[in-house]
Amino acid sequence: MSTHENTPAGPAEHSNLPVWKLLAFTMAGFLAIMTETMPAGLLPQIGQGLGISEALAGQLVTSYALGSVLAAIPVITATRSWNRRPLFLLAIGCLLVFNTVTAMSSHYGLTLAARFFAGMGAGVVWGLLAGYARRMVPSHLQGRALALAGVGQPVALCIGVPLGTWLGTLVDWRGVFWIISLLSLLLCVWTRLAVPDFAGQPAQRRMSIHRIATMPGVRPVLLALFAWILAHNILYTYIAPFLTSIGVGHRIDAVLLLFGLASIVGIWMTGLWVDRWLRALTLSSLALFAVAALLLGLSTTSPMLMLAGIAAWGLTFGGAPTLLQTALADTAGDGADVAQSMLVTIFNLAVAGGGIVGGVLLERSGPLSLPWALMALALLGWIIVWSARAHGFRPGHRVALA
Repeated sequence: MSTHENTPAGPAEHSNLPVWKLLAFTMAGFLAIMTETMPAGLLPQIGQGLGISEALAGQLVTSYALGSVLAAIPVITATRSWNRRPLFLLAIGCLLVFNTVTAMSSHYGLTLAARFFAGMGAGVVWGLLAGYARRMVPSHLQGRALALAGVGQPVALCIGVPLGTWLGTLVDWRGVFWIISLLSLLLCVWTRLAVPDFAGQPAQRRMSIHRIATMPGVRPVLLALFAWILAHNILYTYIAPFLTSIGVGHRIDAVLLLFGLASIVGIWMTGLWVDRWLRALTLSSLALFAVAALLLGLSTTSPMLMLAGIAAWGLTFGGAPTLLQTALADTAGDGADVAQSMLVTIFNLAVAGGGIVGGVLLERSGPLSLPWALMALALLGWIIVWSARAHGFRPGHRVALA
């Protein structure tokens, strides 16, 4: 069976990417990440508006992430028989409804619950996105389609917090959530008009979660994902104290901008090459990530080394989700959607783990220890990918699975 299934498409869609349709997924990913990260730049306003401390306001981010983690696997598993477009619309609708509730709520408990359910919607978006985008194109364009669909994530990570902060100065924090709700409504219309529907998975082809998780190659991809994202978030979460420790704490905005721009370049390059050199590109990215960590570790007296390290870090991280999602979908075959929901869960656990591990390192060894932890985890990820030659990260061009 092919790794993708679609309804009949026109000739143009078999030779070129259906860009306008795929951009709906780009927008969905952008809104999901924006909804998650935006409160971080609005904590004083939210705290004042709800009559709570900034620490309690920060739990709005935690509640959203928790919703994503808890929803992804059970909801995607339970809805495998559903047509894809109605489920995707339902997930976007969750962002619309619960961002609207957040904008209107004056009660902390209600706001926290709304954030949790919005996170559940985002978990479903991420569980669907890879498999849905791949089914819209022939197998030789699946990696490129996924890169385009996934570019919303690094863009939102780059601008989410500063954009939310800036908008908050114009329209207050509730207005920012109204804007996200409006964009979600427009995306619902866009999806309904432009994105094709696909049938769900018939009962006879559904595999159990255990069988999907134990398929050859699935666990190496998920382990590589955990090592890579854990490493990234150890430093990304504590980038401010690290930069302050090397004397450039006053330029955090510029450094994050460089990281974001490099990430976008990375995902563009990944989109060009992922269908031909998935294994080589993954190994190269992890190797360069280790080099980036080394440069950052040695940058205490050299701003140029720091900038080179940040740029290399962004370049490698931008394409990481596309590489790992493509490898996992290829490996899981008919179980791709459930496997992607596992990826969402592992991804979010690695994000949380990065905050915990990074915090421990910060307290016990200081901020200068962070790059060396990155380097160790990047090398561990490289070893995992190198070892998964037969299943997970196979050499050569990607092909549709038999």
